[in-house]
Amino acid sequence: MPLVEIRDLVRQYHKGGETITPLGGVSLDIQAGDFVSLMGASGSGKSTLLNLLAGIDSPDEGTIHVAGVEITSLSRSRLARWRAEHIGYIFQDHNLVPVLTAWENVELPLLLVKMSRTERQRRVDIAMQAVDLADRAGHFPRQLSGGQEQRVGIARAIVAHPTLVVADEPTGDLDAETSEQILGLLGRLNRELDITMLMVTHDDHAAATAGRQLTLVGGKLIESGRETVAAVDAVAAVAGMGETSASRDPS
Repeated sequence: MPLVEIRDLVRQYHKGGETITPLGGVSLDIQAGDFVSLMGASGSGKSTLLNLLAGIDSPDEGTIHVAGVEITSLSRSRLARWRAEHIGYIFQDHNLVPVLTAWENVELPLLLVKMSRTERQRRVDIAMQAVDLADRAGHFPRQLSGGQEQRVGIARAIVAHPTLVVADEPTGDLDAETSEQILGLLGRLNRELDITMLMVTHDDHAAATAGRQLTLVGGKLIESGRETVAAVDAVAAVAGMGETSASRDPS
């Protein structure tokens, strides 16, 4: 049984007299331990799908089951409790609290669940070690590099032992060298700790580091392969973007 089961998911937004449908009947299975990347043009619905899966937003139609729980049927209060216990979120801009140390930032999710102080300390220490930042635990965000801040964000995402980690452009604000380090860390955590991950990215190279690659095109999900390139090129041509896979810089 898949860890994540998404069925016929529809999300629409209304702007003036126009109806925008970033997700038009999306279905997806994610197995426990998978590392999945999700690509798509700007406005294609990548972050929308991520937020629906994380329980931050609600669909207009369709269902989402995570570890056997239909989160689309939960009340707002039950969904908030479920999210605190089961979802780890990695933000593009780190989203750290500037007046808290790295250690205290990582501890934050554990304050939302019932847990002894001793267990919180143990989990935070382990998470800081997992991202190789145990020696920076007492530093404030302003004293850390961008890559170190993102490592703190990753430690915060995994500290509660979540069912699923979702990452929204985790390397979007980083330079090439630091991006490689963060992608390597995500891959290692997936392999060694068997953490299930869904990563949204606009970067072909970042997407290729995941074990499974998906692309959102016209509100539909397409698995990686030649059909993905053809579909993306078709959408680009219709939209008049003037850029296809053949014209992109291969680097």
